Amino acid sequence: MKVAIMQPYFLPYIGYFQLIASVDKFVLYDNIKYTKKGWINRNRMLQNGNDQVFSLSLAKASDSLDIIDRAIASEFSRQKLLNQFRGNYAKAPYFKDFWPLMESIILFQDDNLFRYIQNSISIVCAYLGINTEIVASSSVEADHDLIGEKRVIAICEAFKATKYINPFGGIGLYSEGEFAKKAIELKFLKSKVIHYNQLSFDFVPWLSIVDLLFFNSIERVRHIISHEYDVINGHNNIQNSAHAFVEVPKE
Repeated sequence: MKVAIMQPYFLPYIGYFQLIASVDKFVLYDNIKYTKKGWINRNRMLQNGNDQVFSLSLAKASDSLDIIDRAIASEFSRQKLLNQFRGNYAKAPYFKDFWPLMESIILFQDDNLFRYIQNSISIVCAYLGINTEIVASSSVEADHDLIGEKRVIAICEAFKATKYINPFGGIGLYSEGEFAKKAIELKFLKSKVIHYNQLSFDFVPWLSIVDLLFFNSIERVRHIISHEYDVINGHNNIQNSAHAFVEVPKE
């Protein structure tokens, strides 16, 4: 049983979906604190040859609230964000193929932040043919008062996991020995660098998955999901990776 655990991210980069596809159970943290400067409710798209941040505006709330208790702001305009995507990608070769799903993602009418992002992840996974079961962390019978690595191990034990896979950017956060004590292999997924045409602009890497989907056939994207990464051990590869998510839950 292979398990991965991540915070929910809004339309994240390709590595996030490679991670989902590489495991049997993918756990989405819903019962951890929202982090302001992370990637939970924002990502990057292509705009006039440069990367541009897009985001979901959130209702004002206490910093102590968990992700499941945060809401999208009432004044947030789904249509405005959708128009922004249309303006930047309407000329992309596979715009018409993915656009109906883009509309269903952005126009989803649940204001709960976790459920809104969970829906977007599920829609993209279905389009990519990823059948991994996605589970909310609060539904897992584990000690959720634990923090960091101990909490990750507890969730893995709840699923009787034999392997835990984490994005390469978090390679310095976990101890191979601590996982080994529980008979769990610790592995790290490192995405390979992917190049494709972006309307004749200089290539901008590691944008949201939507950039990849608008500029590439679904067949190529599915191939990238399945083949364009490595799963490696961590003990001889301690280094940073600019394109991999490195956030850990803030307890």
